[in-house]
Amino acid sequence: MLDLELPWWEFIVRAVAVYAFLLLLVRLSGKRTVGQFTPFDLLVVMLLSEAVSNALSGGDSSVTGGLISAATLIGLNFGLAWITSRSDQLEKAIDGQPVVLARNGKIYAEMLKRERVSVADFHEALREHDCALEDLRCAFLESDGKISVMKR
Repeated sequence: MLDLELPWWEFIVRAVAVYAFLLLLVRLSGKRTVGQFTPFDLLVVMLLSEAVSNALSGGDSSVTGGLISAATLIGLNFGLAWITSRSDQLEKAIDGQPVVLARNGKIYAEMLKRERVSVADFHEALREHDCALEDLRCAFLESDGKISVMKR
């Protein structure tokens, strides 16, 4: 139960590799993927976790191996948060920047397409902020995938 089938350091290397790869995939998938999960997105996340589980463990089913992998993932997450809180450039590269979706009542359709935001989602955000399109000053797609609205 506690005996490792692989060297302890291999769990750390595997966790770092899987974490870096998944971070890159999530970053490339866009802001909306992170901000609002549809049932399809949730399914993809669940399948991703299943797909990488063997890559993390290398076939080792010991408790110790799982704890080493988990501790490495948490440490990487903490370290990345610490680094991005101290470097604006790295924060922009990892978290992204807000994008203007509309200004002064005019919707930027190309920006909606580029960021994969549907017109229906955009109008839903306006309703959530109790803002008619003609009263809109600016709408932003934030780096966390949420849409912020500023009224005139």
